[in-house]
Amino acid sequence: MDDALRLAHYPVLLSAASFVLLWLVSRIAASRFRSLRAQMTEEHIEYNVVQGATLTLLGLIIGFTFSMALNRYDQRKNLEEEEANAIGTEYLRVDFLPGSDAAKAKELLVGYLDQRVLFYTTRDEEELRKIDDRTAELQAALWSIVQKAASAEPTPPMAVTVMGMNDVLNSQGYTLAAWRNRIPIAAWWLMLAIATCAAVLVGVAVHKPKSSTHLLFILPLIVSIAFFLIADIDSPRRGMIRVVPQNLLSLSQSFHAR
Repeated sequence: MDDALRLAHYPVLLSAASFVLLWLVSRIAASRFRSLRAQMTEEHIEYNVVQGATLTLLGLIIGFTFSMALNRYDQRKNLEEEEANAIGTEYLRVDFLPGSDAAKAKELLVGYLDQRVLFYTTRDEEELRKIDDRTAELQAALWSIVQKAASAEPTPPMAVTVMGMNDVLNSQGYTLAAWRNRIPIAAWWLMLAIATCAAVLVGVAVHKPKSSTHLLFILPLIVSIAFFLIADIDSPRRGMIRVVPQNLLSLSQSFHAR
């Protein structure tokens, strides 16, 4: 189960493995299930119904899973925008803090923003752990500043500053949760099981396996491409289609320009 889950994190490997598996299944079905092929010839109408229903179900399951992956991708994009807005707003609100605290908070926010950009762009797991540790340290330092100032001077502007800092910290947590929210491994197993059944039915339908070898490539190729697209969108770090932190980068450029 864990190995399958890790494989879903690597779209290229998942696509290649699914293609090889489905092609082997269809090839074995074409060369071995002669008795079933003979029975299919006698009951071709019923067989066509079963084959069509299986392929339709496979298409529906792939479509629903693709929709799940796309919704998760959109959620990650929206949360990146919300996180940039929260940091940018709080950068202005910390002016309500006393002079030295305001300057320190702005400095920490700039460093915090840099870490958030790295979170989106880093693929190395070891480097990512260092980023998470540094982010937690900056969060603690930022919260300490606003908490201390709010305790010393509990005014409405200070309350707004505290609320803004709370939004900054919460937005990071929401983003992390969204990046961990992946397509369930059970959905991958279900798609693979239905695809395997479809490959068997397609293989059995090939009357001349030796001269129709190219036909056995079609379904595995199409399904493996669909698996690749779904896994690529659903993989925040390993895929080619990734969330680019455009809003965070733009905000970072404006911070450093100041």
